[in-house]
Amino acid sequence: MKRNLIIGTRRSKLALWQANYVADALRRHDPELTVTLRHIVTQGDKILDVPLSRIGGKGLFTTELERQLLDGTIDLAVHSLKDLPADVPQGLTLAAVTARQYVHDAFVSSKYKSLAELPCGARVGTSSLRRKAQLLARRPDLSVSDLRGNVDTRLRKLDDGDYDAIILAEAGLQRLGKADRITEILPVDTMIPAVGQGALAIETRADDEELKEILSFLNDAPTLAATTAERTFLYAINGSCQVPVGVYGTVTGDTLTLESIIAAPDGTEAFRTTTTGPVSDSQKIGRKAARTLLDKGGRRILTALGLGPHD
Repeated sequence: MKRNLIIGTRRSKLALWQANYVADALRRHDPELTVTLRHIVTQGDKILDVPLSRIGGKGLFTTELERQLLDGTIDLAVHSLKDLPADVPQGLTLAAVTARQYVHDAFVSSKYKSLAELPCGARVGTSSLRRKAQLLARRPDLSVSDLRGNVDTRLRKLDDGDYDAIILAEAGLQRLGKADRITEILPVDTMIPAVGQGALAIETRADDEELKEILSFLNDAPTLAATTAERTFLYAINGSCQVPVGVYGTVTGDTLTLESIIAAPDGTEAFRTTTTGPVSDSQKIGRKAARTLLDKGGRRILTALGLGPHD
C-alpha cells in the first residue's frame, strides 16, 4: 500500500528510539510505505526546573503532538503509554499498543547495591510523585528530591554526586543501551509501575480507518488487555501520570491480575489491592480496583490533591 506517513515524536533520545522502532516496523511490514519523523517540542520538554506534579498533571508530553494530529500536520504519534492521559481527545484514538517490555522501575546507584542498603538520610532523585510516595512509604528515612531532565542528564547528576541513588524506568535504560547502569530492578511489592509502563502507544485520528488497519499488526493482545485495565483504573480515579498512583496488570492464560496502589505523596499512607478476573472483563477489573482503593482511603488522598474521581 503506497502511502506517506508522518510520525510525530518528541526530540529526546528515548522518544526518537521509540518513534524509529515503530517506523522501522512499519517499513518492514509494508515496504511501499514512506515513513518520516517530525520532531515536536511539548510543554514537559520546555519546563525543566519545576517538578512535573506542579505544572499540570495531564498531557505534559502529549498535548502538542495531539494538536498536530488533529490539524493533519502528522499522521500518527508515538508515546510512552505511561505519558498518555486516560482520556484521549475527541477525534483521536489509541490505534495500537505494542508488546510490553521492561515494565519495572530501576534503582541506580554508584555507591549502594540496593534500595535496602541505602543509609538513613540518603538522597534519592526521582521526577515521579508515584515513585516518591512508594519510596517514602517503604523508607520514610530517605530524602527524596526532584530530578528532571533526560536519562543522560539524570545519570550525570548522579555521577556528579548530587544524589546517592536515582530511580528510573527500566525500559528507558534498556532502550538507550544503558542497562549496565541498573543496580537493582525494583519488584512490584516494592514499587508498582506507572499505568502503561514499558509499552508504546500509537495515536491516530479516529476517522483514519486505513491507517488503523495498517497499524493493527503492532497490537499485542495481552498487553492491550492489561493496559486497558490500568487505564480504566486511572480514568476512574481521574488521575494522570503525575499522581501518586501505581497500577500493573498481568495476563496469565485467560486471567488478568491487577496490582494497584494509591499513596500519600509523603508516604504516610498507602492503600494497595489485588484484583483478578477474566481477561475479557479488563475494564470491569480496572473500575473494581479503583472503587476498592477509593473506599479504603484513596479518595481522601486524591481529594487533598484537588482530584475528584469520575465514579
